[in-house]
Amino acid sequence: MKPISILNDVLGPIMRGPSSSHTAGPFYIGTLARALLGDELASVTFAFDPDGSFAEVYRQQGSDLGFAAGVLGWSITDERFPEALDLAAEQGLRIAFAIERLPEADHPNTVEIRMTSRGGRRLRAVAQSVGGGAVVFRQVEGWPVRLTGDAHEVLVVLEEGVESVLRELLTQDGQAIGQPARQARGDQVLLHVRRWSPLEAGIRAEVEALPGVHHIWTAPPLFFVLRGEPLFSNAAGMVALAEERGYSLGQIALAYESALLGLSEDEVLGEMVRRFEVMRAAVHRGLEEDLPPMQLLRPSAHQVYRAEAEGRVAIGGIHTRAAARAMAVMHVNGGMGVVCAAPTAGSAGVIPGVLTTLVEERGVGQEQAALALLAASAVGLVVAMRATFAAEVAGCQVEIAAAGSMAAAAVVEAAGGRARQAAGAAAIAFQNTMGLICDPVQGIVEIPCHTRNAVAASAAFVCADLILGGYVNPIPLDETVDAMYAVGRMLPRELKCTALGGLSQTPSALAMPRLRW
Repeated sequence: MKPISILNDVLGPIMRGPSSSHTAGPFYIGTLARALLGDELASVTFAFDPDGSFAEVYRQQGSDLGFAAGVLGWSITDERFPEALDLAAEQGLRIAFAIERLPEADHPNTVEIRMTSRGGRRLRAVAQSVGGGAVVFRQVEGWPVRLTGDAHEVLVVLEEGVESVLRELLTQDGQAIGQPARQARGDQVLLHVRRWSPLEAGIRAEVEALPGVHHIWTAPPLFFVLRGEPLFSNAAGMVALAEERGYSLGQIALAYESALLGLSEDEVLGEMVRRFEVMRAAVHRGLEEDLPPMQLLRPSAHQVYRAEAEGRVAIGGIHTRAAARAMAVMHVNGGMGVVCAAPTAGSAGVIPGVLTTLVEERGVGQEQAALALLAASAVGLVVAMRATFAAEVAGCQVEIAAAGSMAAAAVVEAAGGRARQAAGAAAIAFQNTMGLICDPVQGIVEIPCHTRNAVAASAAFVCADLILGGYVNPIPLDETVDAMYAVGRMLPRELKCTALGGLSQTPSALAMPRLRW
C-alpha cells in the first residue's frame, strides 16, 4: 500500500461540488486517461457496472461532468464545469456513458474507459475512484497496473531482448522511484517506472526508436510527488511519537507531511493556510442569500445564522453558529461551487464550519488554525491507512462521521490539548456515529447531507470538551476505526450511496420535485 499523504489523500482536493468520489474522482480519472492516450481525443466511452455506485448516481452527482472536464484538459475549478458535456460536443468530442457488466469491478466506483484519438490511437483502461478524490488505475490495455497520480508514470511494452537497454534509459538520470516493476505476457514485457521528474523528450525519443518497443504511455502526477517515508503507520505510533518529541497532534502531522513530501514545514503550513482560506471563502459565500440553485434544497444557512444572532432559537451559541457555517459550505457544494474536500465533498462543511468559528470567534491565529487542520488531518490519516473515505464502501460513517471526528481533534488542538487527547476526542466522535448509513435523497448530496454536516460540526465541540474535561477514552482510535470499517463493510449495498435505502426510499423523498436539473 502506498504511503498516505495529508495534502494528497486527506485534506483536499480543492474542487467543484457536489461529490469528491463522484465528481472530483471522475475528473482526475479523465485527466489521467487523457494524458495516457497522448493524442487529441476524438471519442470516449465511460462504462459502469450495473451493481456499482456510478451506475446509480453518475448524473445526479456530476460524474458525467467530471469525466468530461477531465478529458477536456480543464482545471477542476473551471467556471465552465457545469457546461462540460455541451462544450465537448461543440468541439466535436464524442462522450458516451454505458452501463454494462465489468469483470474487473471489484469496487463500486469502477469505470472502464475506451478512448480513440483523432490520429487513430486507442486506449482501454480500468480505473476506480476510491474516496475523497483519490483514484487508482488498475489496468491499461489489459496489463494490471497501479497508477495513483502521485508520480510521473512511464509504462513501456517491449520485447524481452531490449529490456536491459530500456531499463538503463529509464533510470540513468537517477529520477526513478525504486526499481522498475516488471511483468510478462507471452513474449512481451511491461516495464512500469515511477519517477520524481518527467522523462526528458530526448530520452523518450530514444526509447521509441528502440527495435522491440511496441508502446509507451506517460502521465504527469495529479498530486504532490511522494519523496520520503512516513513517520508512522497507525494512531498508536502517531501518539507515541508525538509524546516522545513533546509535540501536539498538529505538530506531529506537520513533521509527517514534511518528511513524506520533501517539503519544508513552512511550505506545508502555507498550503494548509491556502486550503483554509478556500474553506472560509465557502463559509462566507454560503451565508449569502443569492446562491446558485441546488437540486432539492433551498439555501437556509443564512436564515439559521441570522436567527441565532437575533436570539430566535432555543439555545444558540458557538455550536449553532458552527453548524450554520457548516451547512453554508454544503450549500456552495450543492450549487457546484468551489470547496475543499475535508476529507470528502459530501463532508466538506464540518471542518470549515468548526475552524472558521474558532478563527473568527475565538481568536485562533493563522498558524494555530493550520496546526488545527493538521491535527484533523492526522485523524484522517488513520482512517485512510486503516479504512476508506468512500461511502460507497463503508457508509456515511467514513465521510461526515469522519469529518466530525477530525474536527473534534482540531478543537482539542486549538485549545492547547495534547496529542493523546485529540486522538481520544476523535475516537469518541466515531464511537457515537458508528453505523451511519449513506442514503442521499434522489442520489443527490443534499438531504440529509447538509444537516448531518451541521450536526457533526456542533458535536465536535462536545466531544472535545468531554475529553478536555476529564473523560478518558478506553477504546483507542486504531481499534475504533477498525470497528467502524468492519461495520461499514457489513452494511448492505442499498445503504451505501446508491439511493436505494434509508431516507432516500421514503415517500416524501421520492416525491420531491427538482429545483434544478
